Amino acid sequence: MTARSSEADEHAGLIVLCATGDRAALRRLYDAEAATMLGVATRMLRRRDLAEEAVQDAFLRIWRGAASYRPEIGGGRTWIYAVLRNRCLTLLRTSGREVSPDDDLPDVADDAPDPEAIVSRLSDASLLRRCLEALDERRRGVLMLAYAHGLTHGEIAGKLGVPLGTTKTWIRRSLLALRECMG
Repeated sequence: MTARSSEADEHAGLIVLCATGDRAALRRLYDAEAATMLGVATRMLRRRDLAEEAVQDAFLRIWRGAASYRPEIGGGRTWIYAVLRNRCLTLLRTSGREVSPDDDLPDVADDAPDPEAIVSRLSDASLLRRCLEALDERRRGVLMLAYAHGLTHGEIAGKLGVPLGTTKTWIRRSLLALRECMG
């Protein structure tokens, strides 16, 4: 078992414990992920105050919604970052900061490493890396923009100059191909 998979198993176990009301489990999740989650949220929201709010709200949602987590569907770490991402997207929508394809994209997307550089940083033995490399460049690129750079579907559509529906389809199909490869 790799360190990453044992970490994922630990996160899943902690979420299950949160569902039983174990506050120490929530504290361990917070200690393990809060700093990284703040970085992800800051990148998505581009404001520290909103990012802090998103992380706090995400942990409240994790605590309250832990009973809805299903380990057989996905990893614990994946689930908590999905909670955070959804919270960030909600904050973007409600604060009127949603990006349309015609808007200028923020500098963070331009300064970020390209998708190939992100994939190359994964361990050579990593199943995720092998599966990402098996995807064609366009599919791998949209996944990296969405999940490594934290761009919304609208931001990706604007950056690539394609319709929003096309972007959503590319991401969905890419995730399906990735899931099949890793399964």
